[in-house]
Amino acid sequence: CRRRRVPLIVDASQSAGCLPVRQEKLGAAFIAMPGHKGLYGPQGTGLLLCAGEAVPLIQGGTGSASALQTMPDYLPDRLEAGTHNLPGIAGLLAGLRYVAARTPEAIGKREGGLIRRAAQGLARLPRVRAFQARNPACQSGVLSFQVEGMDCEAVGEALSRRGIALRAGLHCAPLAHENAGTLEVGTVRMSVSDFNTAAEVDRFVWELSRLVQSSR
Repeated sequence: CRRRRVPLIVDASQSAGCLPVRQEKLGAAFIAMPGHKGLYGPQGTGLLLCAGEAVPLIQGGTGSASALQTMPDYLPDRLEAGTHNLPGIAGLLAGLRYVAARTPEAIGKREGGLIRRAAQGLARLPRVRAFQARNPACQSGVLSFQVEGMDCEAVGEALSRRGIALRAGLHCAPLAHENAGTLEVGTVRMSVSDFNTAAEVDRFVWELSRLVQSSR
């Protein structure tokens, strides 16, 4: 991308907080990440890391300099239009401090162990197919799966009634599903955090096994 002068934008939705995200190493012009996932912030928050100076395509509002027709040309005011989401910013800051104290490496190691435990449990279940990274070091704290003969939405709803919170469908990632060959039917996705336990993972596997057995 650099040789062609094409800005590279990295989506770090599932890696921020559990894998090291280093802009200089990735060579990305922008790295986008939500605040409510691995950074443990509130919904509606996020970060956009910029390697250089960002120039907006569309400008509006006046920001802190009300006499201007455009945004101020100095930071941080140039990027801060409208009323700030102060509760969200405070919550995201608390999450970032937690991740910084624990380190993404430590969080990723713990989440990776829980995901491997879940994957091993799913491997013992009939009709269940799990989708994992070929390199375990690249596996984030999510694991997608399908149950043969069952609609993904039905699986998610059934497990929700059993107290297991999952997401079913395409997960806002149609290109990833196209690559995995699951674009037509989607998958069910479970995820873990630094606060989940092995006992909770085992319960998820047990509840899924009960569902699979009852759907024969």
